[in-house]
Amino acid sequence: MGRTREAGCVAAGVVIGAGACYCVYRLTWGRDESGKIWNDDNEDEEEESSDIAETGKGAKANAGAGAGARVQGDSKAKAEVGVELKSGPDVKAEAHLKAQSGGGLEAKAKALFSILKEQASARAGRGARLSTISGTRMLAPGLPCPGIRGGGCHPVRNGARAGGRASSKSKGRTRGKSTRTPTTTTSWSVRRGKFNFPYKIDDVLGTNDLQKVLNILERSNDPFTQEVALVTLGNNAAYSFNQNAIRELGGLPIIAKLIKTKDPIIREKAYNALNNLSVNVENQGKIKTYIIQVCDDTMICRLDSAVQMAGLRLLTNMTVTNHYQHLLSYSFPDLFALLFLGNYFTKVQIMKLIINFTENPAMTRELVSCKVPSELISLFNKEWDREILLNILTLFENINDNIKNEGLASSRKEFSRSSLFFLFKESGVCVKKIKALANHSDLVVKVKVLKVLTKL
Repeated sequence: MGRTREAGCVAAGVVIGAGACYCVYRLTWGRDESGKIWNDDNEDEEEESSDIAETGKGAKANAGAGAGARVQGDSKAKAEVGVELKSGPDVKAEAHLKAQSGGGLEAKAKALFSILKEQASARAGRGARLSTISGTRMLAPGLPCPGIRGGGCHPVRNGARAGGRASSKSKGRTRGKSTRTPTTTTSWSVRRGKFNFPYKIDDVLGTNDLQKVLNILERSNDPFTQEVALVTLGNNAAYSFNQNAIRELGGLPIIAKLIKTKDPIIREKAYNALNNLSVNVENQGKIKTYIIQVCDDTMICRLDSAVQMAGLRLLTNMTVTNHYQHLLSYSFPDLFALLFLGNYFTKVQIMKLIINFTENPAMTRELVSCKVPSELISLFNKEWDREILLNILTLFENINDNIKNEGLASSRKEFSRSSLFFLFKESGVCVKKIKALANHSDLVVKVKVLKVLTKL
């Protein structure tokens, strides 16, 4: 029964009881009006309330409230009013009224009505405590792993069971509220689904167990099962012996197939697993097949999203060596645009990716000829922290060195005014900005600035 319905039943009982009391007063007033003297000095009122809510796997609520008032006068004047309400599958209300005399009952009836009304208001405020269980599953934190935001073992419910034992007052003693504290969970949620996964996601598995997980991932269409399997594989891919095992078991195509899904959470977990696997050079040779698709998805997905960050980390790992950098040269304008638009973490990750390209002299011409937003110069502002400044100074230093080594300074006419070459080399704005950083408060930044200025 809902809270509104429960409160309505309580209020109805209160009205019935008060009405009955007033009717008795009207009927008995004339009969006992003469010769009756009421002694109001001896009044005793008792109030007892109990409210016990039990929670279980089904949503069940039982609430009980009892209120009684007894007014005592002389030996011939007695009035008892009792109202009892019980809520459950059926709603029953019983009112018992006894009165033997009147005279002054009007004030007493009004006082009783006021008391019952206050109790009903308090009861309605608390409401019936229903057992509810959140339907969102979460994965508990566990073994840390590069590129994996989640960890932990079996999923736990998001939120504690509401209710427990409700606080109540009984004979001067107070019962404390008993509730289960919600389990701390990670920031990424998992869809609803029947959890029937044979391993914890932070278990270090052997070859046979990895084969079972890959079979589950390949055959299952349930997003929940796919996500748990991907996180399990990603955590195991943090270990070098399992990087080889997953490749030899044919796991790379199975994982890579899921980067085509429209579900952003599944794509993120697939990128994280491939990111850990890409640390292995032999695995990179297999992953290169999917690098263009990863790059395209990273550029068009939601800005600063978890999917975008996971894709950038995978691209950064894949461009540590020079073998596959040429596959991503078409994306330079998009990377610089994203560098300007992204938040702090996106900026840092993209600069790490671009620095990988600047360390390969063969990529210099394509890099400096791409169009970049002029606002990129704002990254040389002293208000940025150390990591941003060191990365942008390293990027500028590498490009400046490559321009000299490749002899591109004499080919300045090839580059447009919106190119990276013009922004870094010809405009002179970057040099002014870098000189302004010479007095930076951070000693590491100051040393880096002096190193760059000596090469100009």
